[in-house]
Amino acid sequence: MGKDGLDEILQGVSRAFIVTDRFMHESGKVSYLTEPLEARKIAYQIFSEVKPDPDIATVTKGIGKMLEFQPQVLFALGGGSPIDAAKAMNWLSVQGGLDKKRIFVAIPTTSGTGSEVSRFSVISDPEQSAKYPLVSDELLPDAAILDAELVRSVPPAVTADTGIDVLTHAVEAFVSTGANDFTDAAAEKAMKLVRSNLMKVYKNPDDLQARQEMHHASCLAGLAFSNAGLGLNHGMAHTLGAHFHIPHGRANGILLPYVMAFNAGCHEQLTPVAARYARIARVLRLDGPSIRQSAFSVVRTTKQYMKQLHIPDSIEAAGVSREDFDAVLDEMVEAAYQDACTKTNPRACSKEDIRGVFLRAYTGRLI
Repeated sequence: MGKDGLDEILQGVSRAFIVTDRFMHESGKVSYLTEPLEARKIAYQIFSEVKPDPDIATVTKGIGKMLEFQPQVLFALGGGSPIDAAKAMNWLSVQGGLDKKRIFVAIPTTSGTGSEVSRFSVISDPEQSAKYPLVSDELLPDAAILDAELVRSVPPAVTADTGIDVLTHAVEAFVSTGANDFTDAAAEKAMKLVRSNLMKVYKNPDDLQARQEMHHASCLAGLAFSNAGLGLNHGMAHTLGAHFHIPHGRANGILLPYVMAFNAGCHEQLTPVAARYARIARVLRLDGPSIRQSAFSVVRTTKQYMKQLHIPDSIEAAGVSREDFDAVLDEMVEAAYQDACTKTNPRACSKEDIRGVFLRAYTGRLI
């Protein structure tokens, strides 16, 4: 729904709690919610301590503030981090028997995570350099407001990172072991929208129509992966981002061509998954005369697309030294292997397989 959906959401509400980040609060962008709340004389409290990759301590503190205020509506306003934090706060407070269920509304200010329609939330543990995916239908917001005006000012680098997150969600959902006709339809449409609009908004941030289309792509990809699952790419991106503080979408983009090449069997014999990538090639009008050529085409084109968006084409190009990479490689392999997202990867992978993908992604050797 658009902003006019607030009228319906706020009927009969007297107290609202807003989870956001410091920038949204201090820049005044939180007025998107506070102005209509004040106009209706609805009491509200803002929790703006969410940082990128929200951690356990932040979620715990937020729960305390929310329980103290006792809102009827919980709003999450921001990118993936505030929405993930609010989802975890809302879910854990109810699951822990601390509070009753309330109306939960997500309002994304980036077009990337799809968190507003997914049953996932990712919370970090800085002490362990780890990210933990929470998975439950109870994490789903009750409503989402998609308004392109909120993403008009997003800078090109963030537009690229979040847009590639959308593409990765759609690609992984499409080849996931949990894919079905419904998730395929959402993933295919999301990929088409990314193909048609991401480069437009990267080059022209004020293209509001393209912004809205990317918002829709993000939501559709979120619907797809929330129901089909993700894969190795996210399993690896979670630990890579946690260790080297690489934004999540960028980590996904760096890894995507290498994970696709592994899944399709580009390094040895083609796997059955190659046929799914060939279908993606058809969706993106990159298909060739054979499954092999189509699968290779979509892998190579994906890597070229990253360059056009100025996303590093390897882990090394992202500024990670070989010494630092080698020092945590074993930890990252183990974390990716254990990650819940990896469980729905279309090709079974051992720890040695994951190590090989990490090494190729570090050096930039695709095929």
